[in-house]
Amino acid sequence: MPRQLKGTLEDLHATQLLHLINLAKKTGTLHIYEGVPTGREVIMGDGETKRPETVPGKSRATIAFREGKLLLASADNRDTHLSSVLHKAGKLNDEQYKVIRQRAANHSDKALALLLINANYVNQTDVVQSVQKNTLDIVYDIMSWNKEPFTFDEGELPANDRIVVPTDLENVIIEGTRRIRKVDQLVTELPNLDFALRFSGIPKEKLKDIKLTTDEWRVIQFISPKNSIRQIAKACNMTDTEIRQIVYGLRSAGLVELVKPPTPEPKTTPRSSSKLTVQQPQKEVVNRIIDRLKAMK
Repeated sequence: MPRQLKGTLEDLHATQLLHLINLAKKTGTLHIYEGVPTGREVIMGDGETKRPETVPGKSRATIAFREGKLLLASADNRDTHLSSVLHKAGKLNDEQYKVIRQRAANHSDKALALLLINANYVNQTDVVQSVQKNTLDIVYDIMSWNKEPFTFDEGELPANDRIVVPTDLENVIIEGTRRIRKVDQLVTELPNLDFALRFSGIPKEKLKDIKLTTDEWRVIQFISPKNSIRQIAKACNMTDTEIRQIVYGLRSAGLVELVKPPTPEPKTTPRSSSKLTVQQPQKEVVNRIIDRLKAMK
């Protein structure tokens, strides 16, 4: 591999890239971008097939490697600050997360980890496992992408103040390949993340069978016809695959249904895409679920 390898995930799939990096024991960073159409076409290897040409646009994700081992990954739709990673992993509760994020916004990951460990909020194992899981979740999601432009910059590594957890790529590739089969089904079931959700009418007798995970509860609080699934994923710090899994489960349980994307508001009254809405009727549905679960204890 040259010092910089360029291409698209349509030409060289993410799984193949990971194999190459693993076999060649490469050190560097893989950058993946949004594809910007040029209006031209590219002739494929058979000399006959053509596809639209794209060039790198906005950064979507990065994955760092050292001597063929996975170190760290980040994605533009996922907050990878250590406080957010620990909160998502359940190592910090909501109140702890809010306070720490405000007071330690400018701390590096290593400095924040040392501070939290010394204050007995978490231990070293909590930090290592949470960072590794966050990295793996991002990589598994990227392995389902199939057309984005990329570059691999040899020798580029994360900043020294970032926490990295070296992980063998063999098992990552095997597990990621397994998950791709599930992702294909999820994309078929939920191809458009710009759709919104609303609560379905829930028969009282069905409530007794409802058991929701922490992540599902987090998603539920944002369900509104005014909030797209993509917005909810960003608010909950989830990858496209993670939000698809949760929405698929909620739909299968009959709790929610898809609605058309909200009509954009006039430019004279802009609304921030990051500010999500929770409507009162939906709160009532959530409260009914909570009351039912409490009654079952």
